[in-house]
Amino acid sequence: MASQPLAPPGPRLTVADAMEPYEHQIADDTTIDQANDLFDDNPGIPYLLVRDAAGRCEGLVTRSALLVFLARSWYTQHTFIRDVTHQRGPFARPAMKLEFAAEAMRLKRLRAWPVVDYDGLLLGVLTTRRVNALSPVLQPS
Repeated sequence: MASQPLAPPGPRLTVADAMEPYEHQIADDTTIDQANDLFDDNPGIPYLLVRDAAGRCEGLVTRSALLVFLARSWYTQHTFIRDVTHQRGPFARPAMKLEFAAEAMRLKRLRAWPVVDYDGLLLGVLTTRRVNALSPVLQPS
């Protein structure tokens, strides 16, 4: 018995086929000091996903976005992540064609793009690593 392919071929791939869960999330009222501690405790993470009080995705923040605040230590305890420049929407949707999402990521120079449902709740993240892994499937035969 032949095994079934994991995803349909070509342009029928969607963001839902490629998105991955991402566990490193913070609330938008997290201080820069607390976010920096998370980066210190998890040295391999490139970014933190930011969500609001209702759980809706607000974007993602990198350590480099925090550097200007970290230069002045008193800022870190009094400034919230929501006040820091970070990647914000629009975000990817699960039903979006993967080739469209890949092109949007390329044009916007995004390495990671949050995926949200129609209520704005975070479902996962689409990464260039995952898109590149599926790129042979995206290329027309």
